[in-house]
Amino acid sequence: MASPEHDLDPVLDPVLDKDGVRLTVDDAIATVTLTNPAKRNAQSPALWRALTEAGRLLPGSVRVVLLRAEGKSFSAGLDRQAFTPEGFDGEPSFIDLARGGDAELDATIAEYQEAFTWWRRSDIVSVAAVQGHAIGAGFQLALACDLRVVADDVQFAMRETSLGLVPDLTGTHPLVGLVGHARALEICVTGRFVTAQEAVSTGLANLAVPLDQLDGAVRDLTSAILAAPRSAVIETKALLQGVQGRSLEEQRAAERAAQARRLRDLAGLGE
Repeated sequence: MASPEHDLDPVLDPVLDKDGVRLTVDDAIATVTLTNPAKRNAQSPALWRALTEAGRLLPGSVRVVLLRAEGKSFSAGLDRQAFTPEGFDGEPSFIDLARGGDAELDATIAEYQEAFTWWRRSDIVSVAAVQGHAIGAGFQLALACDLRVVADDVQFAMRETSLGLVPDLTGTHPLVGLVGHARALEICVTGRFVTAQEAVSTGLANLAVPLDQLDGAVRDLTSAILAAPRSAVIETKALLQGVQGRSLEEQRAAERAAQARRLRDLAGLGE
């Protein structure tokens, strides 16, 4: 079987390359790569800040953002150094955070969460290519994306509860939306592995393929997304994102309004 060293983008000068994150842009496609395979792409506050910066650096031409990872594992989750008294160099340790005030602790976690929120912007479609382990923060990062294509060796797990914590990197909302309350609760409180077959059958993943076909499957999906007019994709994503907060009648009205905008644009009558 081929090594999971991806070749999704040609040789490009990185827009960003720091703290385990590399961003490259090829016209309408941006690729965000986790680049610390020696540590199974374990995550840290510095990595989260780099992910947030990557989102801010996206040029307006980008329509699809691909998230991938070097090595055998997508991400083993939070770097265990975070649980030591010393924590990370230049960062508050978990003990320091716990000793701080409520407002300070809330602001710090909110900053961390920013790395996981921009993937849902309505002007882009984000696609995670996931192989091997996607644990805890790794699982939540994959859940941050709109779509997930997984290799047949993928193993998702939410291990925060077993460590005495809760999933706090925005993963709970999409998880419940994809698999429902009961299964989401069971996945989180048991910390068990979710394999590729279950991921597809429950809606966690859009597609599972052999590891050596992961790049090709992501390329095909990206091409299909780019084949549709950008404005229609943006309107459709925004329309679907609002479903959970609307009644049927409100969604019907939102559909009518969105379609009216599209028809006017197609007729050259848009604002």
